[in-house]
Amino acid sequence: MSLSKASFEFVRTLLRERSAHALEDDKVYLVETRLLSVAKRHGFQSVEDLVHHLRGRKKEALLVEIVEAMTINETSFFRDEDVFKALQHSVLPELVQRRSHVRCLNIWSASCSSGQEPYSIAMIVRRDFPALAGWNIRLLASDLSKTILTRARRGVFSELEVSRGLPADLRASYFAKHENGWQIQDALCRMVEFRQINLNGAWPEFPPLDLVLMRNVLIYFDTPTKQQILDKVCRVIQPDGYLVLGGAESTLHLDDRFFPVSFGNASFFQLRSSLPSMNGWK
Repeated sequence: MSLSKASFEFVRTLLRERSAHALEDDKVYLVETRLLSVAKRHGFQSVEDLVHHLRGRKKEALLVEIVEAMTINETSFFRDEDVFKALQHSVLPELVQRRSHVRCLNIWSASCSSGQEPYSIAMIVRRDFPALAGWNIRLLASDLSKTILTRARRGVFSELEVSRGLPADLRASYFAKHENGWQIQDALCRMVEFRQINLNGAWPEFPPLDLVLMRNVLIYFDTPTKQQILDKVCRVIQPDGYLVLGGAESTLHLDDRFFPVSFGNASFFQLRSSLPSMNGWK
């Protein structure tokens, strides 16, 4: 049974209210694809049956499950090679040099999904910057979904997931075979601090952030929400820190306090001037 207009509107309204994600009119197929497994898991034959049930009985746990299923983003290890080359050869070396007097580096992977992005950064730090062993490195990672964060903390990835973007030498160095695929080293798991954060909601207090990765997230929000999120980024990032967005995303026409900085084929963003920051991740 295909999804009716009324059921699509129910999901779209729910998603907008809970996460500020803006579903366009042509995303009916996405709702059907993302929610079919949820429907089957709860004994419904179709997404239409699931939504019809919910419209009459708004069960909070199931509503949360739907929002989480709709907001989980595609990810992979070292996704977008140009970005990670820039991090490895330009951005991180620059930040390490600038922070050498405080020996502290704070990185936030926003909308981290199942954890491949922050773990990729952890591997770069561990392999390419051994001098940071005595530093205070805080690698923060967040997502809206509690379910996906539980999975990210576990650090177990399927054969397919480790075959997508993960170099063989890093798999050999930092992963061990697991009954469900591959388990990342405990030492790397401990490097990443996972936390549930709704980007459109209240943010916790942060330390001054040197690097913020918010890739392929803003595309899901309307313009006012994008502007509000970028305004909050301005207040948590260091004046000389870097913001990383997705390849199709930009701060242009959203927040003129940012300007682009190119590293080869990768574009990062920096602030034009300093702003008061919200310090002290707790």
